[in-house]
Amino acid sequence: MSWVNYILPLLVGVLILYAALKKVPVFDCFLEGARENLSLSISLLPTLFALLLMIGLLRESGAITLLTEWISPSLTRLGFPSECIPLALLRPVSGSGSLAVYSSVLEEYGADSFAGTVASILQGASETTFYTIALYYGAAQIRNGRCTLFCALSGDCTVFLLSTLLVRLTGA
Repeated sequence: MSWVNYILPLLVGVLILYAALKKVPVFDCFLEGARENLSLSISLLPTLFALLLMIGLLRESGAITLLTEWISPSLTRLGFPSECIPLALLRPVSGSGSLAVYSSVLEEYGADSFAGTVASILQGASETTFYTIALYYGAAQIRNGRCTLFCALSGDCTVFLLSTLLVRLTGA
């Protein structure tokens, strides 16, 4: 067993020892923090439920497929691989859904293919925008996000378009 395996238990032990020396009721503080996190989790459930419902509706209704077919001609003219369009559409909405699409692109075309490399950049450099905004704004009880969604989706679109350009420029 390596010394690395002892870092976390050692850190926890040092924190408990320090708290005991400062006469901090460690267990009571732990319970209070757990109670606050539980109430926060319960208050976030409706937001997460609505988001998961929308993701399920998008997948099952065929909206992703329809949207892919609709925008595919425009994006393929720009050099974006058509195999990655469902990933680009699903990534801002669902991490698990985009991971499934990403895995299928890698299985079908390989990690070293053009589509596989673009998909890898998309998966690594973009964010599950709607989930992140819903979760963090819900936790902070922010009701007016102003320009957050527009800016975040602009960032995602930039990643989508630049991923293709970068792969073409590097010859990967």
